[in-house]
Amino acid sequence: MHVLVATEGQLDATTVARFVGPLTRDGGHVTVLTVIEVPRAMLQDLRSHFNDTPPPRLLHGDVEGMISTDPIEPPRSWPGDDAMIEQYLTRKKDEICRPLEKEIRAAGIDVTSEVAEGRPAQGILEAASSLETDLIVIGSHGAGLFEGLLGSTGTKVTRLARRPVLLLRSNRAD
Repeated sequence: MHVLVATEGQLDATTVARFVGPLTRDGGHVTVLTVIEVPRAMLQDLRSHFNDTPPPRLLHGDVEGMISTDPIEPPRSWPGDDAMIEQYLTRKKDEICRPLEKEIRAAGIDVTSEVAEGRPAQGILEAASSLETDLIVIGSHGAGLFEGLLGSTGTKVTRLARRPVLLLRSNRAD
């Protein structure tokens, strides 16, 4: 059985390992996934975090070739964007997926982790389809009545998934 564990970092690793362990003991596999929304508007903040600045801007006008060093929003295709987003996603994968991966591996289960850029519910469903998983495990924050009305990621995945979904309530103190 191939199990996809989708997390935003709030699932308890021990609980996940306890539930997926019996399902995957006989040659099964677990993929831990986090889907991060990385809007292009965040790029300026990311650039400052990684001390990366856009190239200087050429000024148009009477004097050809004058260069402005004023900070500007670079075009969407600026080559540093992809590298910066890749660094950001790698860091998020380490922060969010690695603790779960470590605990699941310690339980003797074959596990890998992945990170994807996009809308969480859509990204989880796409990963479940492309990886041909048999089960999706996702957390529920247990926010109460409004959670279903507002359309949390867990609610959307549960409603739209074409495969079984195991919803685990996160162990957080309220």
